Amino acid sequence: MTADRTDPVVRTPHGAVRGRYERGIAVFRGIPYAAPPFGPLRFRPPRPPEPWDGVRDAGAFGPTAPKPPYSEAFAPYLSDPVIAGDDCLNLNVWTPEPGPGARLPVLVWLHGGALTRGSSAVPVYDGSTFARDGVVCVSVNYRLGVEGYGLFPDAPPNPGLRDQLAALRWVHETIEAFGGDPGRITLCGQSAGAISAGALLAAPQTQGLIRRAVLQSGPPEVSDRDKVRRMVRRMAARLKIPATAEAFAAVDRDLLLRTQAEVGRLSSPVLGGPAFGIVVDGDLVPRDPLKALTEGGAARGVELLMGWTRDEYRLWLVPGGLLERIDRLGAFALAGAMARCHAGHEVPRGYRALHPDAGTAEIVGQMVTDHLLRVPLHRLADARPGTAYLYEFGWPSRLPGLGACHALELGFVFDTGDLPEAKRLAGEGAPQELCDAMHAAWVRFVTSGDPGWPAWDATHPVRIFEEGVPRTAHGPRDAEVDLWATAPAVPEPPRTAVPRAPGAELAAAMRRLRRSVSTLRR
Repeated sequence: MTADRTDPVVRTPHGAVRGRYERGIAVFRGIPYAAPPFGPLRFRPPRPPEPWDGVRDAGAFGPTAPKPPYSEAFAPYLSDPVIAGDDCLNLNVWTPEPGPGARLPVLVWLHGGALTRGSSAVPVYDGSTFARDGVVCVSVNYRLGVEGYGLFPDAPPNPGLRDQLAALRWVHETIEAFGGDPGRITLCGQSAGAISAGALLAAPQTQGLIRRAVLQSGPPEVSDRDKVRRMVRRMAARLKIPATAEAFAAVDRDLLLRTQAEVGRLSSPVLGGPAFGIVVDGDLVPRDPLKALTEGGAARGVELLMGWTRDEYRLWLVPGGLLERIDRLGAFALAGAMARCHAGHEVPRGYRALHPDAGTAEIVGQMVTDHLLRVPLHRLADARPGTAYLYEFGWPSRLPGLGACHALELGFVFDTGDLPEAKRLAGEGAPQELCDAMHAAWVRFVTSGDPGWPAWDATHPVRIFEEGVPRTAHGPRDAEVDLWATAPAVPEPPRTAVPRAPGAELAAAMRRLRRSVSTLRR
């Protein structure tokens, strides 16, 4: 391997790559870790890329996975570059010292986007800030939507998650040549990326590959297989084809994306609806990852950093006016949220008592996101006292109504808050001192396993990142978590339930709520 200050060159298992020095950091973009997942490899597990002769240029981001654009409601807030090409299973490396002797800690980043959007080319995910602080940063592209998470009778499940596993193995085998330490890999993700990281953390195939993990705004979870099948079947019905991988592979790619976007418009973390997700497959995901991590002893020696934003739900409800619409729906919306969470009346009554001045939309949003996100992360921390660290991001966006919403913290994590793409969510005036604090906590955790505050124990320490100096609180808003621990759950009714059964009434309310707001999400 050779590396000079003009053109750093590193040899990978499949051939040499030439990067660029940018402000003292060696950057390699668009390195293939697997073959293009099209043609005979479409809907199949990833295969190694074909080796190449000579030196491959790695100066630009590689192709992004096929994905529909964000809707008009969300596009003003979220950046999502599209780079054409089939070779979309690629990754990027930022390193301060591209050589085998450095043995620096490694951060592997899995982007979010509901498993249907996003890429490693989002400018906010610039890894140069981590490399500046002594961490080798790797960001990964993986298959999305029906290409990565469709469930078919004639193809293996979870190809997108298998892409991530292939990238993780590539990092473990190759990162030493880029200055990284394969024994100090921290797997990190946000939203769908965190859900993916949790699934990989629990997978038998990753044992020994991951030293630490960061789960931001996403718990370890799996989707109901029937829910994913319904998404595929609805697409097949619109396309007038069988719901098989063979039939889907023959459909024009743009038509497939348009159909996916149309069918998926009812999906939302708050509203539910058919959606793509990771499923139990008996192989890479042999059981529910949360149960594997809390009850099964999976990844027992892995240290965890886990966090959420104070107002996660506002990114899902503020664009397009959904917040006001849900407030107007009142008790009807609250019944839908109860169905979404399989909760009895004790839960919303408890939220009302704790937040007497909150509107219906705030109660609904907080109730659903606590149930889906904060409660599972508490459960995971409870199962790993002394090795888990929790935090809450509470700084509110300068844009109206967003508060401390989902994905707002990413410009602070990557210390890229001055980029125009970060300001699309944060607005002008994000405090640099908060960027410094948040980014430094991640660097400390990736480097040493200690982000700078006490590990989770019976006192429930949570680091609060907001205006001013970060502070450690003990059990912020734990009353809401206690509600879920003490209130009896209402089981999801069978699809043949009698219409007047209470559970069926709530499920019907949820369906009507999704239909009533779907036009606002287009």
